Amino acid sequence: MSGPDLFSRPRRIGRGAALTLVFASVLAAGAATGSLPDDGRKAAEEPGSSVVAAHEAPYDDPTEAAAEAMEDGKSPVQAAEEAVSRSGDRWGAVYSQGEYEEFEQALDGEYTGVGLRARRGTDGDVQVTKVRSGSPAQDAGIREGDRIAAVDGRTVTGRPVTEVLGLLRGEHAGTAVRVGLQRGTRAWSETLRRANLSTDPVTTTRLASGAVLVKVSAFTKGAGTKVRTAVREAPARAGIVLDLRGNSGGLVAEAVSAASAFLDGGLVATYDVRGTQRALHAERGGDTTRPVVVLVDSGTMSAAELLTGALQDRGRAVVVGSRTFGKGSVQMPSRLPDGSVAELTVGHYRTPSGRSVDGRGITPDLEADDEALRRGETVLSGLGSPS
Repeated sequence: MSGPDLFSRPRRIGRGAALTLVFASVLAAGAATGSLPDDGRKAAEEPGSSVVAAHEAPYDDPTEAAAEAMEDGKSPVQAAEEAVSRSGDRWGAVYSQGEYEEFEQALDGEYTGVGLRARRGTDGDVQVTKVRSGSPAQDAGIREGDRIAAVDGRTVTGRPVTEVLGLLRGEHAGTAVRVGLQRGTRAWSETLRRANLSTDPVTTTRLASGAVLVKVSAFTKGAGTKVRTAVREAPARAGIVLDLRGNSGGLVAEAVSAASAFLDGGLVATYDVRGTQRALHAERGGDTTRPVVVLVDSGTMSAAELLTGALQDRGRAVVVGSRTFGKGSVQMPSRLPDGSVAELTVGHYRTPSGRSVDGRGITPDLEADDEALRRGETVLSGLGSPS
């Protein structure tokens, strides 16, 4: 099957629930999902290739399990989910056809939703952190700081934020969702009509220090080109702060394209798919003299880690922040008989120096938490201006 060109799709919580990190990422202007580049998928289909698995014990094939279940008049999705669960694959997942199509739509820079970002407070409340301009949420008068108490009559206090955001999403624009809200002592409900919303995963800001801050929230379609444009249009003597904090991944091709903004060709990463080795290379012609700092944290995942590792290994950037998440495995999607999709881990990727990211993450060159941006600007001032 054809599918998105990615490295990390978060594991699914359960039928009818949200799909872990992806919905939060999509609503925050991105997505974290995926399988592997097309050339890797073809290589994995070559006869005689051996499986580089994340598990040594054999497990049921979810595609076969789904087919057998359909023959027996049982749920193919449930059978596939059970097979994935038995596999022990941390990133294995099963998605309905509609859910998978939503992911692909989100990776094109669009999603269907109400335009809210949220986080879970220390008391378990789900608090609105941002309302998108022109969104159904803004039109309804929802404001930052409001608490989401219920969605379609279901109490959400104490539930994972990703699940709550998933309930707010929908497959079709125009469908209604009723949201119970609280603001101080006031409690009320709003019926919102979901809309097709576009995302802007790359924003550029000129800092007081003269450096240019390029924030990449996710590697959706076109993100790499936008990063390259931002670097190309930055003032000649300005350093770049590439902010990948909270970036949960996306399209690997876009991360490689972004790496090409700072490299003149050469290796970005290697990956294995069922015993077959492949490499990802930057395009030639990138800016190799401008000083660069990359900001990362525990929410930096997958394709964002791939980019960070490439720039760090090749001495092209100083990495500032905290250790990244550690998602460096490769998933392959398989279409099930009923149109749903199952994914299992088939390999892992490594940085140019051969470091494995999966389960380890990337250690920054300079540890920093709340003051990461300030520390990054200080580092840039010490790196000097391009000649």
